[in-house]
Amino acid sequence: MKKTTLISLFAVAGLFAGVAHAADETALATSKGCMACHSVDKKVVGPAYKDVAKKYTAKDTDKLVKKVLEGGSGSWGQVPMPANKTMGVTEADAKKLVGWVLSLK
Repeated sequence: MKKTTLISLFAVAGLFAGVAHAADETALATSKGCMACHSVDKKVVGPAYKDVAKKYTAKDTDKLVKKVLEGGSGSWGQVPMPANKTMGVTEADAKKLVGWVLSLK
């Protein structure tokens, strides 16, 4: 096989892996109830995930994980975000979700 063909195949495989990764996080967000209040690109009850990604950076990950787990209010209006750890969201889930949201820039 030619070198350029191999490079092209690896590039396509990487693209599909990225799509599969995003699908996994979307499925996780849906299964944990996040999508009941959020959408990727539109405000629902809470902010659109793309707006969250514009406001925060990777250095805010710990703060956002804590917010997902413990809930809070005031960052995006008066409607509070519930404590999701009581809804079965683990710290590992929260880290995965926050990483996905921040990747949506």
